[in-house]
Amino acid sequence: MTLDIMMPFWGRPDHFREAVRSVLAQTVSDWRLVIVDDVYPDEEPGRWAASLGDPRVEYRRNAVNLGVGGNFRECVRLVEHERAVLMGCDDRMHPRYVERVAELVAEHPEAAIVQPGVEVIDSEGRVAHPLADRVKGLLRFGGTGPRMFGGERLFTSLLHGNWAYFPSLVWRADDLRRFGFRPGFDVVQDLALLSDIVLDGGALLLDDEVVFSYRRHAGSVSSLKGPDGAKFVEESALFAELASRASARGWPRAARAATLHVTSRLNALTELPAALRAHDPASRRALLRHALG
Repeated sequence: MTLDIMMPFWGRPDHFREAVRSVLAQTVSDWRLVIVDDVYPDEEPGRWAASLGDPRVEYRRNAVNLGVGGNFRECVRLVEHERAVLMGCDDRMHPRYVERVAELVAEHPEAAIVQPGVEVIDSEGRVAHPLADRVKGLLRFGGTGPRMFGGERLFTSLLHGNWAYFPSLVWRADDLRRFGFRPGFDVVQDLALLSDIVLDGGALLLDDEVVFSYRRHAGSVSSLKGPDGAKFVEESALFAELASRASARGWPRAARAATLHVTSRLNALTELPAALRAHDPASRRALLRHALG
């Protein structure tokens, strides 16, 4: 299996170089890395990537800035092989990432999505355990070893709280092309895509072996769009849509989970102190509206 590693780039150059080097350090060579630079103002990271001299590494710079969702769609357009990951330009693959996900796909080719084991790191690369990730750990399915989930059980679980780590997920290229990343969703596009695939009958394979480091820090898209309430506007729209689709599918537990979206409401409350400190009444109203329904 040749894995397409698609890396949309806009961020700290040092994190970017670390992410690329982690791909180069893989224990197997059956991968292709495509870096899609969304017109980052500093062109030096692109020059560095283009100078690596590895035929498996392709660097592209967009003609214009496409934004988060637009650059993800461009990455999907460039996928060539049957499986792909959209890796964050600030995350790290462990040396066995590609090897492990190839093993999992070979053992479970029916899996539409593969979620390998993930650890969380901070901006300096230290292993961290923030509240959001402790909650993810509580919500994620238990058990050990590779295990498959699908249908209403998986959908309901993800609606209670999206415990998947989007930049580590391995997708079927056909699903990425068919469902894609919808305009209007920048922060919740991962849950939207997961939902489309699960509602279509796709299953997720969950594994425990930690082969990926997800970097959670203040510069991430979800962090930047928190205190002003923008991400919760997206979440409200998506949850309303998913509640309707779950009801139409005959999945009452999933519909209820989407309607209540308890962890999303609690998350809005955790953002409220920052909005209060910023003396931003519009943000306060947006956060309270989402938290209280």
